[in-house]
Amino acid sequence: MTDNRRFTRWNIDLPTTVTLEGAQACTDCKVSNISFKGAQICVAMKLAKDTFIKLCLTLAEGFSLTVEAWIVWHKTIDGHNVYGLYFTHISDADKEKIYRFLRRDFPQQVNQSWWQGIEKGGENMKQETLQDKRVFARFAKSFPVRFLEANTYTEIEAEATDISAKGIGVVSGKELIPPVPLELWLDIPDKGEPFYIRGNVVWSKPTGSDRYRSGISFEKADLLGLARVLRAK
Repeated sequence: MTDNRRFTRWNIDLPTTVTLEGAQACTDCKVSNISFKGAQICVAMKLAKDTFIKLCLTLAEGFSLTVEAWIVWHKTIDGHNVYGLYFTHISDADKEKIYRFLRRDFPQQVNQSWWQGIEKGGENMKQETLQDKRVFARFAKSFPVRFLEANTYTEIEAEATDISAKGIGVVSGKELIPPVPLELWLDIPDKGEPFYIRGNVVWSKPTGSDRYRSGISFEKADLLGLARVLRAK
């Protein structure tokens, strides 16, 4: 039961209200679907894609959630702003509020999702995983990268080829042997300080002319760093 609850997305089409951090008042909102990992909402206001927001989402009286979210995507449908939110921070207490609210107001949805998960061999889990992949999509980007092999303290210069919130692809003059740990400084072309993060080499292969292409997995997903890269010209 826990796994089904964890990976299920419930379609509720709920008219409600949301209050953004710093706002003086709430605004009308429709929650099309919700899970413990995110929600799809429709609001009149324009929000910037690929940014963090903090918000209070009121599902019903006594069921208000205070979450931090990443705006994964934005669409305009019939003149309305529709957003896909990925919860970067949600407390266990608020997850329980979601569950209790759904059990109270959408019991058939909850029961149906459990049976579908069993009958389809975890299809709900697969669908939710596909939704989450939007956050970790890989973008082609080129900029300088410097990293330090944690085992040998060797400093290496490389060029980024692509990046996601979970990792980066680089080309360098030195072969990196998995799973060597690295400390990385991304020289993002936005006139800011180099972005520091830790990671591990996942794979490495020669590309010719004494150059090697490598895939590096970040120690933890970093949406803030990805946002800087995507905003940079």
